[in-house]
Amino acid sequence: MNLATSIFTVIHLVSAVAIVVLVLLQQGKGADMGAAFGGGSSQSVFGSRGSATFLSRVTAGLAALFFVTGLSLAYIYTKQSTASRSVMTEQSNLAQPASAESDQGIKSTSDSDIPAVPGSAD
Repeated sequence: MNLATSIFTVIHLVSAVAIVVLVLLQQGKGADMGAAFGGGSSQSVFGSRGSATFLSRVTAGLAALFFVTGLSLAYIYTKQSTASRSVMTEQSNLAQPASAESDQGIKSTSDSDIPAVPGSAD
């Protein structure tokens, strides 16, 4: 991973955690989770209605940041995966060592696919 991918990943994770925390802090219609932390009082720093609009705006900004970093990471990983790799090329590379062993005269002593324990007498 390069530096840009690492930075976008850290920003993405921090924004995801911050969105979860801010959503839990906001006042709901039923149970007021925000009131449990002192956000329900009318004498707060943001005023009686200011904290709800402030928290909702910050949440919306973090959601936008989350989507931008998610799309950026998807674009970066898509560009990295478009290297000239092919399934057929990888399969032929995997099949090649097996044929090389048979060319060198290495023969299996048992018909099992389980490898033999070194130093054991068969």
